Amino acid sequence: MSHSATTLRPSVTLQDVEDARRRIAPTIVRTPTINCPALSHITGADITLKLENLQPIGSFKERGAANKMALLTEEERKRGVIAASAGNHAQGVARQASLLGIDATIVMPKYTPATKIAATKSWGAHIVLAGDDFTQASQIAQRIMKEEGRVLLHPFNDPDVIAGQGTVALELLEDAPDIDTLVVPIGGGGLLGGMATVMSALRPDIEIIGVQVEAYASLSNFPQEGGPVLGGTTIAEGIAVQTLGNHCLDSFRQHISQVMVVSELQVESAVTTLAEKAKQVCEGAGATGLAAILANPDFFRGRKIAIPLSGGNINARILANTILRSLLRDGRILRLVFQIPDRPGMLADIAQRIGDHGGNVIEVSHHRLFAAPSVQTAELVVMIEARDTHHATEIEKELSEHYITRRD
Repeated sequence: MSHSATTLRPSVTLQDVEDARRRIAPTIVRTPTINCPALSHITGADITLKLENLQPIGSFKERGAANKMALLTEEERKRGVIAASAGNHAQGVARQASLLGIDATIVMPKYTPATKIAATKSWGAHIVLAGDDFTQASQIAQRIMKEEGRVLLHPFNDPDVIAGQGTVALELLEDAPDIDTLVVPIGGGGLLGGMATVMSALRPDIEIIGVQVEAYASLSNFPQEGGPVLGGTTIAEGIAVQTLGNHCLDSFRQHISQVMVVSELQVESAVTTLAEKAKQVCEGAGATGLAAILANPDFFRGRKIAIPLSGGNINARILANTILRSLLRDGRILRLVFQIPDRPGMLADIAQRIGDHGGNVIEVSHHRLFAAPSVQTAELVVMIEARDTHHATEIEKELSEHYITRRD
């Protein structure tokens, strides 16, 4: 077959996705699709959420793993499987292997969040922590595959996996047929490839927009490739992929309008907004769609938008720190440093003034020996909860009229 003939055939078809849906139905949850008035109010758009964070493993990734593993031959199942993943694909493979009685080894980067490692191990998979990122983990998985004769399950660049991920779109269109825009995170491109395949076949009028995080923005110059990939750590570790899969690109390249890039702080704010307004726990990668909408309000205003919350596997400490950082940036938590005379009653007076103005003291740190500029003074650091930015400014103004203060 000529090269031109092969490029004309799509990697994944609507029929592939429909077949995958029937195949994976026994073990995959048909997740809810909800309209979110709270997010609609703050964005000026009509926001619909597809809650893939409610899958058994907390991510859409099990759809692709389930479809791929259901297609393994009996001989392949006996050989066992191996996968490389930062967490969600790992959990999907581990759970499906447990259900099918298949031996599974998962190679996870050394710095994968502890919650994802523990969840993967809980399904009985053998975990190998190796490599600084997904690329290095994949190389190690390839070596183990050759040494042990296992079947490699790629997390995204496999037509069967892409078809499984596309089942998200079938459910979404059934539950929210009136959407006009779809905003999807891009890591390796499997979710976007599967969803774009379905949308292009059933609803080509829907505009599809991909989202990457700035450290892994390989498609920031879309439709050209080769955008900057800085690498490194990111709160959106689930889409920290340096190179997209060619099958994934083939599945969505002709069907999306653009790729937006969001910053770390924008993703953090989106995680906080989802928790606070939508009451949804979402990991960084899953929150990038909302991050793009919040960062581009004029572009999205008035649209009927669907966002897949692709995963909810975020470490509890990271979630807590993310929310606190967002509240600090929003001004709803105020951190003030005081230079006060080192004498009795100062702390009580400051606390009284904060309370009188409706503030809530949530943390106090008192330094006498080394931080203060004089032996006669002390440095006091107070963290204060306020209703909003304006309220925080009022509290700061009141305190600065009586004490030497600075905002930290």
